[in-house]
Amino acid sequence: MSRVKVELRMPPRSAFDNFERETVSRLQAAALNATHIAASRARAKVQTEMRSAGLGRLGNAVGSGSDLEKRGAVRSQGVGWSASGWVHIRSQSDRTVGAIEAYTSGADIAPRRGRWLWIPTDDIPARVGRRSITPDNYTKLGLATKIGPLVFVMTPSGHPLLVVKGASLSASGKSRSAKSLRKDGGLRKGQIAAETIVAFVGIRRTSRAARVDVPAIMREAQASLQGLIEQQLGRR
Repeated sequence: MSRVKVELRMPPRSAFDNFERETVSRLQAAALNATHIAASRARAKVQTEMRSAGLGRLGNAVGSGSDLEKRGAVRSQGVGWSASGWVHIRSQSDRTVGAIEAYTSGADIAPRRGRWLWIPTDDIPARVGRRSITPDNYTKLGLATKIGPLVFVMTPSGHPLLVVKGASLSASGKSRSAKSLRKDGGLRKGQIAAETIVAFVGIRRTSRAARVDVPAIMREAQASLQGLIEQQLGRR
């Protein structure tokens, strides 16, 4: 019988150290890319669902970020590390932040000043430039001249209104068409006289139901991370 002798030599410790460093480095890069992709996709889905919910360009105030963009590296945590991506509100406007919070979490809205929350009707412009029309800025934005000054009235049933007296509306029924009369009291072209135009309706408070489920979108993004990391590790 013959014998076969096999001798195994352990590689130096440095070989294991290099392998560990390369493996961790590769995993960290995959995690950075995966969390960046997941956050970007979540932001895009929030914006898409906001548009679908009829919220116009409000979704443009939503942004995303990641450790890949901000730091270009993972965050050290003692002997471990982490990589993150996030979705956030970019706007500094209290009005925009409040609107996004209301439409993504739901909210009860009450007037901050005074007794009434004023809702504009379809007879007056919704905005001038980028500014929404409110009783506070109505005169500043020139509508007291273009349409007429606001007058407070209370209906017999006890509902508060802000109205414009002696103005005009589109003869074709076009919305947001209120205009003042000419200086001589005549009508502008295409307009018909309106003795009283309701500009704002006052209410005590209102509620807004959430229209976009952001937590569900973020859970979906988080659930996608394992697949994204595997995909990134498979890249050469």
